[in-house]
Amino acid sequence: MGIPTCMTVARAFSNQRGDAQANWRRAALLTLAMAGCVGPSLADEQRAGDKPPMANAAPEGSQATQRSLIEEHLGVRVEGLHLSSAGYMVDFRYRVLDPVKAAPLLDRKLSPYLLDEASGARLGVPDAPKVGQLRPTSRGNVIPGRTYFMLFANPGRYLKSGSKVTLVAGNALISHLTVD
Repeated sequence: MGIPTCMTVARAFSNQRGDAQANWRRAALLTLAMAGCVGPSLADEQRAGDKPPMANAAPEGSQATQRSLIEEHLGVRVEGLHLSSAGYMVDFRYRVLDPVKAAPLLDRKLSPYLLDEASGARLGVPDAPKVGQLRPTSRGNVIPGRTYFMLFANPGRYLKSGSKVTLVAGNALISHLTVD
């Protein structure tokens, strides 16, 4: 059995009816199939000369200082970065402290991605045709204190537990995150 293309997975999902568990499997396959078609490549961004500024200048060892700088500059508290969906997705959770500063993370025009610090691989947010991006986007009603999420594709289970990544969303940059 080969790897299904986006169209064959979408067709199979929309044409078949079945129990809830089978529908969830088809939805997961659709999400994974769409994960490969995410945003411009890292080379395109480097050619454009758009290097996002560092949001935290703390050394890797001082996590308390890094957390306070993230909260001060981006208005969010990182809740966690975990593998999910049998390792094929990476779940990033963050709590909004200041909606104005956190706007880049919720802007639908920006395409956030995780940058593997070891290899430079770039993993984006899947954009499924019917569901849209697998993250909430701002419609002017960001609630302080609420926890938000982003799901990143991890095709082939590239990132493992313990991998160090950097989250990039426009000019917002959170570096030295560890995947749990």
